[in-house]
Amino acid sequence: MSIHNLEKYLPPNTLQYLKIWFSDYYIHIKITRDRHSKLGDYRKLPDRSHEITINSTLAPQLFFFVLTHELAHLIAFEKYGRRIYPHGPEWKDTFRKMLLESLEVYEQDLRPIITRFSKSPKANFMSSPELVRYFHIGREEDDLQFMEELKKGDSFMYRNEKYLLEGLIKKNYLCRNLVTGRQYSFKPLARVKKCS
Repeated sequence: MSIHNLEKYLPPNTLQYLKIWFSDYYIHIKITRDRHSKLGDYRKLPDRSHEITINSTLAPQLFFFVLTHELAHLIAFEKYGRRIYPHGPEWKDTFRKMLLESLEVYEQDLRPIITRFSKSPKANFMSSPELVRYFHIGREEDDLQFMEELKKGDSFMYRNEKYLLEGLIKKNYLCRNLVTGRQYSFKPLARVKKCS
C-alpha cells in the first residue's frame, strides 16, 4: 500500500513525517478489520522487507499514533539490531523522538497527553489511562463503560458473560463470573456493559 493510500485513515499533515520515516525501507502496510487483541503489529518478513498491520476502525489520530508505534519498532531494530527487546530502551527512545517530532499532527487537547506519554512510552496502549480515556471520549454509539466507573455490587456483561464486581485488589477489580463462580481480575479501563 502506498503512503498516499493511507491518507484516508490519517489526520491532515501526516504525510511529511511518513515520507521521512518510510524513506529508507520497503514496508507492506495492511489495513485489517477490528481486532480486539491488538491495534497494530510489526514484523520483518523473510525477504527482508517489513510488514505493519493496523486496525481500519481506529480514529485518524489513534491510527497515526499506532502507526508511529509500529514504525518505531522497525526503525529501532534497523538502527540497533535484532537483539534488542521489542519494547526496550532503544524502542522507547525512538518512539519518544517520533512522537515529539510529529506532535503538531495531534489536536491541541491531545498534545499534552502525548507529551506526558512520551516521557516513558508504554508497550501496550491499554497501559496508558489518559490515552485510553481520550480515545473513548465521544463514543456514544455504544453503551459500554470503563470498569472503574462501576461500584462494588454492580453486575455487568463482558464478552457475553455476566459478572459481579466484588472489590478492588491493588489497581484491578476482583469480579466473579455469575455462571461458573470463578473469580477474575479486570483492569480499570476494561470496557463493560453495566446491567440495570
